[in-house]
Amino acid sequence: MTFIITSECVKCGICVDVCPTSSIIEGEEQYIINETCIDCGKCQEACPIDAIKGNNGY
Repeated sequence: MTFIITSECVKCGICVDVCPTSSIIEGEEQYIINETCIDCGKCQEACPIDAIKGNNGY
């Protein structure tokens, strides 16, 4: 899995709506990307506050 959702997440839900594999689930404080992620990057592109990062930090 290439992408992670950081603690900056405000749970707006935009990433959930754009994920083609429903791989983003609600956690207690932020959304979480699960193992069904296909690394398409749509969530990162859609995040309005840049809370989704590649595992390399970008």
